[in-house]
Amino acid sequence: MKKLLLCATIAAAFTGGFAHAEEAKPDNEVSFNIGGVSEYRYRGISQSRLDPALQGGADYTHNPSGFYAGTWLSTIKWTKDAGGSGDVEVDFYAGKKGEIAKDVSYDVGVLTYVYPSNGLSNVAGFANANTTEVYGQVGYGPAYIKYSHAVTNLFGFIDSKNSGYVDIGASFEVAPGYTLGLHAGRQTVKNNSAYTYNDWKIGVNKEFFGVNFGLAVIGTNANEQLYVTPAGKFTGKTNLVFSAVKTF
Repeated sequence: MKKLLLCATIAAAFTGGFAHAEEAKPDNEVSFNIGGVSEYRYRGISQSRLDPALQGGADYTHNPSGFYAGTWLSTIKWTKDAGGSGDVEVDFYAGKKGEIAKDVSYDVGVLTYVYPSNGLSNVAGFANANTTEVYGQVGYGPAYIKYSHAVTNLFGFIDSKNSGYVDIGASFEVAPGYTLGLHAGRQTVKNNSAYTYNDWKIGVNKEFFGVNFGLAVIGTNANEQLYVTPAGKFTGKTNLVFSAVKTF
């Protein structure tokens, strides 16, 4: 689920001489990322039973058109905790981004979360965990607002098609190389209102030796009786999450 803790920044390069010109990006770019987190949180809820997770992905961008596509994977534990099986999440996404006007950006696309052999459709009270959402985002300067809409059942909830998630955030460079990220979100679960909740995140990222390190405080107001591990631990509790990601 995807993926408020893992993003890469592309910096502009300059050529030497009497005049400095911005180096043009290639038409086609491919990048890869690999890393880990002290806990995999998505929309504020732990997907890894409050334990560490390994993650990685690959991305393609066609710069002239703004088209992009990619895949991303993470180890998980929540499908087993719900009574099913599987220990990995595989995401596939594609979309298009660009500018509406000066300093006003847009991003639209589709994202599918796949949980191989999750088996939740055979568990009473659950639907298949696989989920597809369409999304749209508008940004202004460092701030953005994004809406994701489920066109299937949402993460195993029965009759939850048309659930939605609102994501509002911003990022600022607060010191050379240090980026402060702010986020607030609201997950609405269609026909399962007891599972609807708000989440928030405050984090700082800094690159050292080519690795992007992040430290974030994440929390929710989710129902403490519903979002729990088999041992009864609240998966939406406020927690400090550490991440380290290498992009190449």
